[in-house]
Amino acid sequence: MTTPTGTPACHTTVMRRFYTASMSELFSTQVSSSTFRSSGAAVARQREMLTDLLTVPMFRAAQRLGPLIELRNVLEFLLVDEIEQLPFCMCLYVLDDAGQQVTASVGRHGVDHSRYACDHSGSHYLQDLIGVSDFRLSDACIGRHSQRPSITAIQVIRDRNLQRVGFLGADFDLQQLPHSGANCRDAGRWRQSRGNPDIRNGRLRQPRPESLADLHVDTVLRRLGELITGHGVFHGKLHFSGNCATVWLTDDPYHYRLLGLDELTGPDLCSAWPPHVYPELAAVPEHAVLPVLERFRQLRFLDDTVYLRSGSLNIFNGSVGLTFSCDGSHYMKYHEFLETDVQFWADRATRCEAGPARFRAARPRRIAGDGPGVCSH
Repeated sequence: MTTPTGTPACHTTVMRRFYTASMSELFSTQVSSSTFRSSGAAVARQREMLTDLLTVPMFRAAQRLGPLIELRNVLEFLLVDEIEQLPFCMCLYVLDDAGQQVTASVGRHGVDHSRYACDHSGSHYLQDLIGVSDFRLSDACIGRHSQRPSITAIQVIRDRNLQRVGFLGADFDLQQLPHSGANCRDAGRWRQSRGNPDIRNGRLRQPRPESLADLHVDTVLRRLGELITGHGVFHGKLHFSGNCATVWLTDDPYHYRLLGLDELTGPDLCSAWPPHVYPELAAVPEHAVLPVLERFRQLRFLDDTVYLRSGSLNIFNGSVGLTFSCDGSHYMKYHEFLETDVQFWADRATRCEAGPARFRAARPRRIAGDGPGVCSH
């Protein structure tokens, strides 16, 4: 038995199984080599693996299509066969040399004739492809028609004289592709997120209102520290302006608890929570928890107009999060937070009040540590 193109059916089946197994095997083998990587590295690695897997089958398909570029019905007939050899492909189509679609879009579950004659000439992947390579993987985007995260592979089609006569396009749904198996981990560098300038300018004209949490700040910080070091809380965020805290427990990480001021200042809070040994996997040593929380207090009362509105600590990823009255936020590792001189934040407040130009010139000053702080303004 043969396919309509004369290829033995058993050969097509074997190639399809080989392609599927190769893709799954290649993606799965990455788990042991790098269990965690940054999101940018994970994306780059997945693109590299996709390119390796698609280059050969796309090239072979283009070879079959080249001599028949002007025969729409035959091209579509071949695309039906080719898509079966690309298990994760959403649809295939052929463009002429000018970027006009000359076939319907052939999907795994049907043929979409409405896409015939669509103009792809302005697509960024065609612009970058011409004169550079015969194969390209586009950047990820939201599909215009599918409205789903997708990526497009483009292969140049050449005739027997090696002249370019068109392009073979293959769309892939990113959510359907095998994952590399490597979980994304935050890069760990100091980050700043600047807020709405209108909000920032308005709040800089207002002095800090004294909250109830401010009046009991020592008790509140001590209670939060006890929950983290001895009662299983791995992530705690104190909202000074909201007079409350949100906490996540290692024994129930999918649900957060909201603690009001009465609970944070009450003597029975810790007795109501069972004791928990400080986790060995914590990136923040137990002795550093209270100094981090004490620094929150210092930043809360550092300045009358630029002050800490909320602060968070996650002991597993070692991150500190700060949100200030100027509607800006900082995220950094706990040791960077402790190593950075409090005077840096005071200088930051002065520059913020003076205007954006001086504010952007601020850089962290460190008490200890070898590497420079990274602070993007």
